[in-house]
Amino acid sequence: MPGLTQNTPFQNITVRELHPTYGAEIIGADFQNMSEEQFKELTAAMAKYGVLVFRSTGMDDDDHVAFSRKLGELDNVKRYLAEGRKLRYKHYELFDAGNVDEEGNVLSPDSPRAHAGKGNGLFHVDSSFNPRRASWSLLRSVILPPPGTGGETEFADSRTAWDNLDESFKKELLQKDYIGAHTYLQSRKSGSPEYFKDIDPTASPMTRHKLIQTHEPSGRKNIYIAAHMHHLETASGPLPEAESAALAKKLMDHVTQPRHVLRVDWLNKGDMIAWDNTSVLHRATGGSFEGKHVRDVRRTTVHDDSPTAWGLNNGQEAQGYDLQKLTAESHAQGASVVEAQA
Repeated sequence: MPGLTQNTPFQNITVRELHPTYGAEIIGADFQNMSEEQFKELTAAMAKYGVLVFRSTGMDDDDHVAFSRKLGELDNVKRYLAEGRKLRYKHYELFDAGNVDEEGNVLSPDSPRAHAGKGNGLFHVDSSFNPRRASWSLLRSVILPPPGTGGETEFADSRTAWDNLDESFKKELLQKDYIGAHTYLQSRKSGSPEYFKDIDPTASPMTRHKLIQTHEPSGRKNIYIAAHMHHLETASGPLPEAESAALAKKLMDHVTQPRHVLRVDWLNKGDMIAWDNTSVLHRATGGSFEGKHVRDVRRTTVHDDSPTAWGLNNGQEAQGYDLQKLTAESHAQGASVVEAQA
């Protein structure tokens, strides 16, 4: 298995590696008074490891949003909100990734939002269904369910997954130059197919991003695939349905095989996990806490500013992508009122 690259010396943080090829717990990050040198080391650590775990950060919502803004322009939830939906806190930059309703009660597993959340249990990257994709996501715990009741977050290393492909298959993928067509309705339907049986993912606009990309911060190639991906295309158009489905499954199974997966436990109030959506996938694992105990976790999402941030989505397509309208329409059929991967 390929080892880690970018042997960056860290002097202002301590790094405890969590997996042979990626993922690290960062010790000593001072979120209340962070120096420029420490901030630079954190971004270097992200480029190297793809997933960073911080324990007991002491952050509140204001701190969370303020630190995230240092990383780039933030997405916000305004365009994800169906009519009538209200947030439980003041920052529109915080995505509600928990299981709490507007009154602070635990969501019923049979509620529309809980069914929509089942898509979060599939490996995905945040915002691949947007014309401009996401780079960092930063997920922070506010209230955790009792230990042993689930709620862990799993990751999959799409850079090492590329490294571990057969060389002839790599050559084929590069020659074909496949494009993934993404819509958030695809993961919703895949997560709860019976509940969303009347949802047609092809009724929504799809955004297009190259399947094989070069991860700019590390210079390594990776497989940009997600549960939001509806089908694969080439420059000539969509692949035949069966061929597309078979190739997508083959690649997803490869990326998410056990040797590429890291499971991170949530231990304390204020724990935060940050990950780079352009180099790793993630999913929520669920557990016996669902419907019984509060799991209040909140996420900020940083817009990607790399050369491939907008994929193959031109301005006209981006302008016509009305996610708020789509969310409201799908909510009428039982879909989520907020897009909140965990």
